[in-house]
Amino acid sequence: MSDWTAFGRVDADGTVYVKTTEGERVVGSWQAGAPEEGLAHFARRFADLVTEVDLTEARLKSGAADAGHSLSTIRRIRASLPEANVVGDIDALATRLDKLATLAEEKAGEARAARDAARGEALARKTALVEEAEKLAAESTGWKTAGDRLKEILDEWKTIRGVDKKADGELWKRFAAARDGFTRRRGAHFASLDSQRKQAQTAKEELVAEAEKLADSTDWAATANQLKDLMTQWKAAPRASKEAEQKLWERFRGAQDAFFSRRSEVFSARDNEQRGNLERKQALLAEAEALDIDADPKGAQAKLREIQAQWHEAGRVPREAAAGLERRLRVIDDKVRDVMDSAWRRTTKEDNPLLAQMRAQVAEAEDRLARAQSAGDARRIKEAEQALASKRQFLQLAEQAAG
Repeated sequence: MSDWTAFGRVDADGTVYVKTTEGERVVGSWQAGAPEEGLAHFARRFADLVTEVDLTEARLKSGAADAGHSLSTIRRIRASLPEANVVGDIDALATRLDKLATLAEEKAGEARAARDAARGEALARKTALVEEAEKLAAESTGWKTAGDRLKEILDEWKTIRGVDKKADGELWKRFAAARDGFTRRRGAHFASLDSQRKQAQTAKEELVAEAEKLADSTDWAATANQLKDLMTQWKAAPRASKEAEQKLWERFRGAQDAFFSRRSEVFSARDNEQRGNLERKQALLAEAEALDIDADPKGAQAKLREIQAQWHEAGRVPREAAAGLERRLRVIDDKVRDVMDSAWRRTTKEDNPLLAQMRAQVAEAEDRLARAQSAGDARRIKEAEQALASKRQFLQLAEQAAG
């Protein structure tokens, strides 16, 4: 305090002066007591200024205060010094304040640069978010993923500060437009999808109805082909809504299963029957192949005819076995015919039973002609003559073949 009072004086009439490099200046008047008390009073005022400067400097250097605000405080104090009603080293304080002003200006510049950089970064971040949102709105078809990302962009947007109001407003308009555009496009997509699903549902309901009509059919081959064609159409048709698709599929599959299950049962029963027929025909074939045709051709022929009659009554056998069985039976039949033909050719005309039978038929035809002639019936005569001529011709041919 004594140091500050050294920069002032009080004259005889109580006027208080402060000493500066520019000379003395009146700072007030002291009439309340001793001159020393007056100097101390005005020195305390100067001390208050010094304390404010000390605090401002400390906060400025520590970074606790805004550099711009500190600069304003320094300039205010500095501007007040020429007229300040204080006693102290005003010149030294002015010099100190000028240095502090320079430091504050530097820090304020740095702060402005930092704010500008932060503002630029914030602007860049929001611009990038807007551009991403616009791209999602224009191109994305991953509706859920894109919708979730737009929500994340909005949440991130709210955390970004420092963009000037005008630029921020313009970016927000772009983001809002992109989000609205995405919402409209997504809505249109699902509206179209709903329409497609309804059309698909109608088409598949028709396929189901057709399959259910065929479920009771017994036209196994044709119906199986029709159901396969319906399945091809089902796979080619678009999907209905999840719930409708599942219900329709269950009906469609149920109709197919009903048909193919019945067909399987019928085919299984038929296969069992045909396997039984196969066993029966195999037994008949074994019996036919055991015939001693050479020893008794007529007996073998008669027995073969019995076997053939039972063969036809036995019914169908599996396709893969049928040809082989028929071929083996034909071999036996051909052998019997060959043996019988050979035996027939070895008989004389007089002993040949076939010729004897044909001669008897000729004699009978001659008698019928004689009776017609006796009756004088022209129609009967003509018919009898034709029949007799035919039988004589057959007899002649047979005699020649036997001769």
